[in-house]
Amino acid sequence: MKLKSIKAYVLLLILFTVQFTFGQWSAKQDSAVTAIQQRIKLPNIPNFSVNVSQFGAIGDGKKDCKKAFDKAMKACAKRNGGTIVVSKGVYKINGPIHFKSHVKLHLEAGSKLVFGSNPDDYPLVLTSWEGTAVYNYSPMIYGINVQDVAITGEGTIDGEGHGVWATWKPLEQKGKQLSRDMNHEQTPVEKRILGDGYYLRPQLIQFINSESILIEGVKVEDAPFWCVHLLRSKSITLRGIRYDAHNKNNDGLDIEQSSDVLIENITFNNADDNVAIKAGRDDDGRNSAMPSENIIVKNCKFKGLHALVIGSEMSAGVKNVFAFNNEASGYLKRGIYLKTNSDRGGYIKNVFIDNIDFGNVEDAIYMTSNYHGEGSGLHPSKISNINISNVNFKTVSNAAIVIEGYPGFEVENVTLDHLNIEKATNGMTLSNTKNIQFNEVVIGEKQGVPSSVK
Repeated sequence: MKLKSIKAYVLLLILFTVQFTFGQWSAKQDSAVTAIQQRIKLPNIPNFSVNVSQFGAIGDGKKDCKKAFDKAMKACAKRNGGTIVVSKGVYKINGPIHFKSHVKLHLEAGSKLVFGSNPDDYPLVLTSWEGTAVYNYSPMIYGINVQDVAITGEGTIDGEGHGVWATWKPLEQKGKQLSRDMNHEQTPVEKRILGDGYYLRPQLIQFINSESILIEGVKVEDAPFWCVHLLRSKSITLRGIRYDAHNKNNDGLDIEQSSDVLIENITFNNADDNVAIKAGRDDDGRNSAMPSENIIVKNCKFKGLHALVIGSEMSAGVKNVFAFNNEASGYLKRGIYLKTNSDRGGYIKNVFIDNIDFGNVEDAIYMTSNYHGEGSGLHPSKISNINISNVNFKTVSNAAIVIEGYPGFEVENVTLDHLNIEKATNGMTLSNTKNIQFNEVVIGEKQGVPSSVK
């Protein structure tokens, strides 16, 4: 196999600066990761428990157990918290579970929650849909303004998204556009009433304005929309979750405008982004001044559409992201994907990615300020201080490296250190960039002529 060093290309660079240096992961990053982990507090759950069967739940897959779960939640709340135990069985739930503070939902091995798909069973609640605050159908599991909450165990949470909810995807444009118009016009949130006739699918699990959250061990499958969405929350631990979710827009984890987040030992197998870090869309995001920050992603197994994603809804900014010691298997469209456009504003900065092994992808590393070719040019975003080291790819069927800035808002201060791609169809495309640094970057096999540099 013929190998070419990316160094051969940098001689062609005219409108941006390239330097060769060593990677940026160091004791400083280790210290930052340790500090984040020390700030994260696991939920404090009182030593009180009930079994949902005490309130009439039957795990036969037929009986509607909605009232039983509501009663169990209420019983724990009366004791200032506790654990709801779900024993082996299949529990049909026609409507959402709304969390109270200091409550843990524990799914024992062999248990499965199957949420019904009648939209009328899901009341409108304050939520967010693709980065815009709206009132829409409640997520299946939902908590707002709660603290010390947990979902644990070896059981399964099934959103039954393949049926009625799946038919909504082709019908969502009206509601999607209205939500974006309300965002740009800054319509008061209390007037952003969607729901019936707008066909915006709900998330499976969502916590908003909450603190000290743990989701551990459970299997997540068949979500209507995003699988797990943490919004405007802090002190979050997501550990050992397993995925089997293959509907449209089945992101695995969406971390939005949240801080101090630990994501570890997750096994992804979902149809869209595995980890998506977001920070609100356009006016809503910029006006909130609430970035996503201090996020750790480690020891995860990626599989799906895209592995590690930041954006495109990131208008309040994303910073201090540390992803390390992860691996990927199976096909991925993009391995590392940073995306924004000139409507978003905000920034993506201080991202450290180290020690990830990928298999086959279409694009290895893709950073763009021109996502979907959209944008008015009024609110460009800034991408800077991105450090990627010790990352390996086997086969890249399209582009090895794409970095696209915006005129006057160049992608700046990017370090690629010890990047090895065994085989790629095309090398790299760089435009509107500044201070791109390479050390031991190798792309194997034949590349297209030569990659574009602007």
